[in-house]
Amino acid sequence: MNLQKRTPRQATAEARPVRRAGLALAAASLLVVGGTACESDGATPAGDAASASTEPGDQAASPSDTASATSGARSPDAEEDGTATSGEGDSPGKSSPDRTEKLVDGSEARITEVGEQHYVAEIVSKGAVVATLETDGHDAGLNANGMFVALTLGGDLASWMGNDHQGPGTFALEGGWKAKVTKVGELRYRAQIIGHDGVAGTLETDGHDTGLDANGVYIVLSNGGVISSHK
Repeated sequence: MNLQKRTPRQATAEARPVRRAGLALAAASLLVVGGTACESDGATPAGDAASASTEPGDQAASPSDTASATSGARSPDAEEDGTATSGEGDSPGKSSPDRTEKLVDGSEARITEVGEQHYVAEIVSKGAVVATLETDGHDAGLNANGMFVALTLGGDLASWMGNDHQGPGTFALEGGWKAKVTKVGELRYRAQIIGHDGVAGTLETDGHDTGLDANGVYIVLSNGGVISSHK
């Protein structure tokens, strides 16, 4: 076999397609990395990092219809479907909120609609934002040192104190509901919301609080296993 000696110009010309392929692979890698999403957590009024976010609940037969933690449980005494769970995130891009509401402890919530069934509520105390609730496909809830706050997919907000129970255990809630609270891990509790026909929805914390609007009955489950309801 005869070996032909390549000139420097020939070697450069043959190497160019390989360099272009390398650039194409690098560009593809950049496109994949660019698709990654991030989340941010908020803080409670007393400095504790408490946010509200629920995972979608299990679907089960409710007292008179099917419901889940993301669509709202059906109250034993209600005739219409409700909504359901919670999340926390960054502040909205708007310079001013759509409305402001007073909370039961004297602080205020600045509520902004940022999309369809997507609301952000900034909890403001003494002029400073101390916590943020966000609904993005699910309701949101927060236990702020004994003040419970719930924000629904429709932008409704409720705050109350008391009527709380420390899990694990089974407890009576407002509206005829019951909650079976179990501990499933560190800062992780699960609450099955039970009506006349069995489990109608599930709330679960995973390092942060969660909430649910069960046809006008607001339910908050904290990452410490405390559950409270308000009607």
